[in-house]
Amino acid sequence: MNKGEFKIILGSKSPRRSQLLRDAGFDAEIRVQDVDESFDPKMPVIEVAEDLAKRKANALIHSLTPNELLVTADSVVILNEVIYNKPADFDEGFKMLSDLSGSTHTVATGVCLTSQNKMSSFTSITLVTFDDLTAEEIEYYLNTYKPYDKAGAYGIQDWIGLCKVASIQGSYSNVMGLPIRDVYQAILNF
Repeated sequence: MNKGEFKIILGSKSPRRSQLLRDAGFDAEIRVQDVDESFDPKMPVIEVAEDLAKRKANALIHSLTPNELLVTADSVVILNEVIYNKPADFDEGFKMLSDLSGSTHTVATGVCLTSQNKMSSFTSITLVTFDDLTAEEIEYYLNTYKPYDKAGAYGIQDWIGLCKVASIQGSYSNVMGLPIRDVYQAILNF
């Protein structure tokens, strides 16, 4: 299902974002351009994801034709005003999951919709509470699921989400990387 005049372009290599759009009835073409994902440390952490989504859109806007609508997104995991990006290795993943253990963190996904002559963006917020994680559970998770391509070193859709998430306040798909209900409405209203 595409919105009337627009062909949907997903500016992301994420298989989860692509699947979520397909599951929502959108047949999206993938188009990506690498962008610098560093951010100003003075920027409020809650604004970082949306800023990165806009940067991804600006990198691809030149490639759009008049009938295309570009969807870009970026997700960050935030605990105590600190952003937990994708872990570089086992040790960093272990530290991240140890920090998230037994606490509530924020997942903020910034989304940007862009056509040749219009840009609209927003941030969706979900609160995720983890049960306590033992060192053995963290080791098992990192060795089995290798979540090194995921912010915060975890995927809500796999073992950790099934067995160690006590509660979610907000959009589940937001934690997967795309708040699909919000995106669906934004596309319809674009």
